[in-house]
Amino acid sequence: MRASARAIRRNADALAALIRDHGIDIVHARSRAPAWSAKEACAKTGATLRWIFDLALYPVVFTRWEGVECMNTSPFIYAFEQENIAVTGPGTGATSAPTAFQTPQPAPRVVEVSPDNGATVGVGMPITVTYAGAVADRSAAEKSIFVVSPARAAGTFEWLSDNIVQWTPAQFWPAHSQVKASVGNMPLDFNVGSSVVGVASISNHTFTVSIDGEVARKMPASMGKPKHPTPVGSFTVLEKQNPVVMDSRTIGIPLNDPEGYKLTVYYAVRITWGGVYVHSAPWSVGQQGYSNVSHGCVNLSPDNAQWYYNNVGIGDPVIVNA
Repeated sequence: MRASARAIRRNADALAALIRDHGIDIVHARSRAPAWSAKEACAKTGATLRWIFDLALYPVVFTRWEGVECMNTSPFIYAFEQENIAVTGPGTGATSAPTAFQTPQPAPRVVEVSPDNGATVGVGMPITVTYAGAVADRSAAEKSIFVVSPARAAGTFEWLSDNIVQWTPAQFWPAHSQVKASVGNMPLDFNVGSSVVGVASISNHTFTVSIDGEVARKMPASMGKPKHPTPVGSFTVLEKQNPVVMDSRTIGIPLNDPEGYKLTVYYAVRITWGGVYVHSAPWSVGQQGYSNVSHGCVNLSPDNAQWYYNNVGIGDPVIVNA
């Protein structure tokens, strides 16, 4: 046992060096000796120790000890210098009842993850997970979603419904990088493209787009009128549509109302599921740069809207300032 303890300490020191050298944040362990080494290494470096219990990830191994043979996904259970040991579980004939314990409720099956593996997205792209049913243990579900790279990526969870959770990075992903994450023990790898950030100024009537930190185009714009203001805040591009039919009834305005409309709109970039877009608006070109006359969208000239549509991607940030 003393030799094993020395080996654990040696392995812990070696693992701690690897953690420091490579900027590792999360260490996985599945059996006893590696877990003790990992626990000590994480204590020295501040890394996080996680356990993965999905048996499908581990091969079946053969173990023999004092004539007893076992084929399983885990090594044989140790009971050093103990007597009358009973191993209990489903299907066994134990003479005494096992100690009761609470097992966490497994989350429903994951049916969709966004973005897709291998996709190229914008620097503001969140990770969205959809489950087959309502999630009872939200905390456990959130713990099963984590970013491996970039290191030390922080973010926040938001439940969009009882079966959809979204993790949004606290800071934009580094441009031209790769993100590696894990969702319920399933790997998720996607790419981040150029940093394309649009900033709308309601008071200045402008929409400015920067690419990789350089202002690429500053455009006159018209935002929501006082009765239908454009929401202020940070958003990400959800989808691109060219064309899309915009119907005022979807925002509670009847077609026969003086404010009603039903229009075919081109170069439409959606930034909220509530119906806010950045889009071409030839009917408001005279007001763009001078006044706000839209029903909440960011109006651009056809040429500017086409340029933005061609340069923006899903997950690119749009920031709306007052």
